[in-house]
Amino acid sequence: LELGKSYSLRWMLGTSVNEKFDCHPGPNASKGKCEELGCVWTEDTSSPGVPFCYYNGSDNPYSVADVIYTSSGVTANLTFNKKNLRAYEKSTLPISTLRLEVKYHNNHMLQFKIYDYANKRYEVPVPLNLPKSPESTAENRLYDVTVQNKPFGIQVRRRSTGTVIWDSQLPTFTFSDMFIQISTRLASQYLYGFGETEHSTFRHDMNWHTWGMFTRDQPPGYKLNSYGFQPFYMSLEEDGNAHGVLLLNSNAMDVTFQPTPALTYRTVGGILDFYMVLGPTPELVVQEYTALIGRPVMPPYWALGFQLCRYGYENDTEIAKLVEDMRAARIPYDVQYADIDYMERQLDFTLNPRFTGLPALIKKIRAEGMRFILILDPAISGNETNYPAFTRGLEKDVFIKWPNSNDIIYAKLYRAYVAFPDFFRNSTTEWWTREITEVYANPHNASRSLEFDGLWIDMNEPASFVNGAVGGCRNQQLNSPPYVPQLGFRSEGLIFKTLCMEGQQYLPDGSPVSHYDVHNLY
Repeated sequence: LELGKSYSLRWMLGTSVNEKFDCHPGPNASKGKCEELGCVWTEDTSSPGVPFCYYNGSDNPYSVADVIYTSSGVTANLTFNKKNLRAYEKSTLPISTLRLEVKYHNNHMLQFKIYDYANKRYEVPVPLNLPKSPESTAENRLYDVTVQNKPFGIQVRRRSTGTVIWDSQLPTFTFSDMFIQISTRLASQYLYGFGETEHSTFRHDMNWHTWGMFTRDQPPGYKLNSYGFQPFYMSLEEDGNAHGVLLLNSNAMDVTFQPTPALTYRTVGGILDFYMVLGPTPELVVQEYTALIGRPVMPPYWALGFQLCRYGYENDTEIAKLVEDMRAARIPYDVQYADIDYMERQLDFTLNPRFTGLPALIKKIRAEGMRFILILDPAISGNETNYPAFTRGLEKDVFIKWPNSNDIIYAKLYRAYVAFPDFFRNSTTEWWTREITEVYANPHNASRSLEFDGLWIDMNEPASFVNGAVGGCRNQQLNSPPYVPQLGFRSEGLIFKTLCMEGQQYLPDGSPVSHYDVHNLY
């Protein structure tokens, strides 16, 4: 009760700059639009990035009922209060049948999940390494959890110090079909992680910055979403203890940091499924996190050596001369690559006539103690009249198609119209494995076998040289949803340099899913 009084008093006394949570995170905010949302407009230029439009008061549109605490977690139902309808909720009707589940997986890890219990929504189809049954005990848990009401929130406290490491009792929480938002106060200003975007410092600048996450063929650039997708952060608390938080959500999203300190997540689909590990050291946070998601593959020793790669080799003779020149210059040199130059017309699983000596060169290089890596793109040309990889892909039905159709979605890469394999399908795994195997050990002509040591996959965001598809996309709402996260080239929607979001894919169990949901897993 005292916490609640203090919280309400803060809002009644007026909102300090650091307590302003953005009520209109989309583009083109204005005083009129802001007030239409029931929010406050103040043009504060004291610090770059302070939102002009911010929430008026502490309430969020959900109340809590049926809270049940057990030895293994907490459950509660969340009910939407229609009088609190706001902008982005109007564009996609708020979901009023939400359930909160908190699970104490073990003494140093918990999960809190918010989902629609009445209607199944997309959830990330990536298995995590969770205990078969709860392994925590009340006396040994590193954390305590409280479900808060009026407004709804979740509070997680480190038991040993009393430090609050998650506190989402804030006005921002909303859960619609295509716009989900939740904020939390943070234990300190010391925050690391999220990606892949270029940051100016390793520790995040908490002064009103928003970073988008959506995989894209984008060289590093300030605030430009790039190749990877990592919705995880580590925080150092003021006393040096550390914890980590994963949001298991693969939809396009952004995160806003503010000096409160606080963090706001916005995602355009799926559910909210958070996993928190409590360390308490940074090393233990990393160990606990990778135990959850799977350890990184141990690289072979040679892969730690000096490697040389570039685009633009004219033929295998140029590579052979380069190898000799590097040795003559006594430059440390362990691995040589071949870019798309070695392929015939940039076609996967082929050999350019100018590189017919490459198989023998690879054998020679390997015999002398070096290693060789080939590039491989996921895009498969559909332009060819005799291209076995494409023909066999059609036979195996491996390519992403338009929804409710047998027609392949064609993007463009280099000079070709290309199809993208759906790597969730078991048939795709079988087909892909065969194509790679026949490059390594050519069943028709052993002299054309490329006995590589590793493959470098490229353009697998997936990348396209046209936005969406040749001829355009068909589903405006998926490609330009009501809220487009703060990505580079935001005005282009989600399809900038990639595939249409309505592309139909199939999970291993056969259930359909749209590229909109699984793009970041490609």
